[in-house]
Amino acid sequence: MRYGILGDIHANLSALEAVLAEIERESVDRILSVGDVVGYGAAPRECIQILREVNAVVVKGNHDAACTGELDMKFFNHYARAAIEWTRTALGDGDLEWLRGLPLVAHETHCCVAHGTLADPEFYEYIQSTEDADPSLDLLEEGVCFVGHTHVPVTILRLTDDPTHTGYTVATEIDLADVSRALVNVGSVGQPRDENARTIYALYDSDEARIWLRRVEYDIEREAQRIRAAGLPNILAERLFLGI
Repeated sequence: MRYGILGDIHANLSALEAVLAEIERESVDRILSVGDVVGYGAAPRECIQILREVNAVVVKGNHDAACTGELDMKFFNHYARAAIEWTRTALGDGDLEWLRGLPLVAHETHCCVAHGTLADPEFYEYIQSTEDADPSLDLLEEGVCFVGHTHVPVTILRLTDDPTHTGYTVATEIDLADVSRALVNVGSVGQPRDENARTIYALYDSDEARIWLRRVEYDIEREAQRIRAAGLPNILAERLFLGI
């Protein structure tokens, strides 16, 4: 089985179209999304429509939950709140209903998907260390879990011959042959924050037991202009060029 995995899209239509064009060439069987389909960017309806058209398996991110009123925005910064408030006006009732119906965790045959953590998905906590990842790895039954939320790609794993030790790698190709459990942060489609402005997606081949993280060029200027035209804070456009 071949999976294409999308990190946080954040209503960035140009980036989403770019990664889906690459994924289509990979002949994947299923597309997975770690959530945060909306927020920050200016094309929320278009991104939702595309994910529905490709029948993607999508989990609910914190920005998705904030848009539907299921999550308090008190911990969101000023720019994130402004984007959520704008997004609410841009979405139709059907879009909000779709976001509201997204699960917190999706279990597939060869992997699972969550937004922040597998252990407590409803709290939208960040995994920023091996210790942060341990509770989720302890619960992981499928062997591989894909997450996002931090917008920084990294794989936290345990090897078969040393299952009590949790390590990590920033490699862009991960051989799972000797891995017992892996938590893979696939970065962000629409707002990378690892100082690399290119969009990113993951490819997982369960038969080969291998994962690839692949960067893709996209039209950042086009998306920045869309954000400015919507009247969203200019910093949300400028940061796309810097990958922060």
